[in-house]
Amino acid sequence: MSTAFSRYLLYAGLAALLVAIVAFLAHVPSLTGPALVLGLLLLAWGMKGFAALKGYAYTMVIFMGVSAAMFYPQYFIQVGDYKLSKLILPLLQVIMFGMGTTMTFDDFIGIIKTPKAVIIGLCCQFAIMPTLGFAIANLFHFPPEIAAGVILIGCSPSGLASNVMALIAKANVALSITITTCATLLAPVMTPLLMKLLAGQFIEIAFWSMVWDITKIIIIPLTIGFVINRYLKKVADMLKDYLPFISMAGIAVIITIITAAGQASLLNVGGLLIVAVLMHNLGGYILGYGAARLFGMKEQDCRTVAIEVGLQNGGLASGLANQMGKLATVGLAAALFGPIMNITGSVLASWWGRGKADSISNNQ
Repeated sequence: MSTAFSRYLLYAGLAALLVAIVAFLAHVPSLTGPALVLGLLLLAWGMKGFAALKGYAYTMVIFMGVSAAMFYPQYFIQVGDYKLSKLILPLLQVIMFGMGTTMTFDDFIGIIKTPKAVIIGLCCQFAIMPTLGFAIANLFHFPPEIAAGVILIGCSPSGLASNVMALIAKANVALSITITTCATLLAPVMTPLLMKLLAGQFIEIAFWSMVWDITKIIIIPLTIGFVINRYLKKVADMLKDYLPFISMAGIAVIITIITAAGQASLLNVGGLLIVAVLMHNLGGYILGYGAARLFGMKEQDCRTVAIEVGLQNGGLASGLANQMGKLATVGLAAALFGPIMNITGSVLASWWGRGKADSISNNQ
């Protein structure tokens, strides 16, 4: 695709968004929805033609799905007699299976090589975000199930996005992968425990049920993927060509389904919830980086901890909300956290990544 064509797509996308804004102000919803969805689609398509913008194309696709779900929720809740929320569990299992196919024993060697850094990263992961989520949920006085959802995203482990952002930010990628892997494996115990302690006052938390749900969503598919990568290398290599795309598409579908299910709640608390989620996300970066600095970690490791703390596994949180039967309320914070963290994470990682590696070393 030529640069000129991509530029025209961007112009057309911006024009469509302008139409959407005018239609919204003129109270013409029949035009606002289509113009907004079309504008975001054109922007996503156009961004793929520019290296500096390519990383934001997927986020635009997410926003397009969210917009479509907000204006036309009926198309993303049920098809015939089939509830689309039933897709969430298998999609998450495929995503975690894909993560498993990338895992090797080398990922665990990092624990032996840098135990202090890994332990600090894990402690920050499971201390900062849950506590911050609890504080924000109480600060905004959200309805109980919405508040529990804010805490749930904080109690979830870091996600695969953190490893990509660590690479862009010139952080310690090996440490990032190790922390993500360990946090994911600890999630079946830590997430239910933290939810019981912090969210139990808002909603009933079935501890053992959540343990089993996380095991189904994470541990079993992750283990299968790891075994295939270890003993069926050719199969794993073949799958790696398709699984990243399937995972990205799966996340987009999950967020769209959650948004449609929770459209009514979002219309009531959407603005405040966006602010709360943004505070949660940015607070994770700041407090994660600050905590790592206090422990005397190197600059690259500080960046890694900040990214690991700030970027959460929204897919897992969404899956747990769905298993709890509270997708339309508890799942909302997770649905918003995904696209927001992709934007902030990309900006932060790009800003850090602009520095030269030599200057980073000199600052250590």
